[in-house]
Amino acid sequence: MAVAAGEVGGAAAPSAAGATVSTIGAAPDDATLMLRYRKGDVRAFEMLYERHKGALYRYLQRLCRSPEVANDLFQEVWSKVIASRERYEARAKFTTFLFHIAHNCAVDHFRRAGRPQDKGAQDVDALAGELPGPSHESPDAALSEAQLRADFKRALDELPAEQRDVFLLYEETGLGLEDIGRITGVAMETAKSRLRYALGKLRGALRQHQSPTLQSSVS
Repeated sequence: MAVAAGEVGGAAAPSAAGATVSTIGAAPDDATLMLRYRKGDVRAFEMLYERHKGALYRYLQRLCRSPEVANDLFQEVWSKVIASRERYEARAKFTTFLFHIAHNCAVDHFRRAGRPQDKGAQDVDALAGELPGPSHESPDAALSEAQLRADFKRALDELPAEQRDVFLLYEETGLGLEDIGRITGVAMETAKSRLRYALGKLRGALRQHQSPTLQSSVS
């Protein structure tokens, strides 16, 4: 128990240290690892941590736009996972369990700060992958890509907090809308609606960068 807590306490922003995890044989699934950790298997916790630290940290950092806050919340989330291990039951995916804790920690942080949820920063690579790639062989192409990234970040900043949260969860976790609804405390149809509106606004903001063929495919 103490070893696990120490592992989290020394890990703020995830790094390449995750390469030490062994991949010999078939890796156990998350639920199996968490149940093993509940019985005292510290190595099982380490495997869970290595498996999920990257996505969790990116979600928190992009949601908060502050590395310092993200570091604090990152450790708080894992501390809560440790504290709740005795009560864990494999009724839902571990990813759902983990990001539900993360979502609640972020909400509590914004409430304590006395302000609404920050507008998250977001890499544009995922959505920009839908757009024609510039050649990078001319200054005009580089300028066009820079403008694309700036327009995307601006559009993401303008999303309502609920839509931005669902968009980030969808991108980072790979979970379905039913699980994202559980994490955010809304019905699946509400989560689906928020994601649809978020994607529509983001794509609409980038329409000037899209080819006619792509515009028709995302409309």
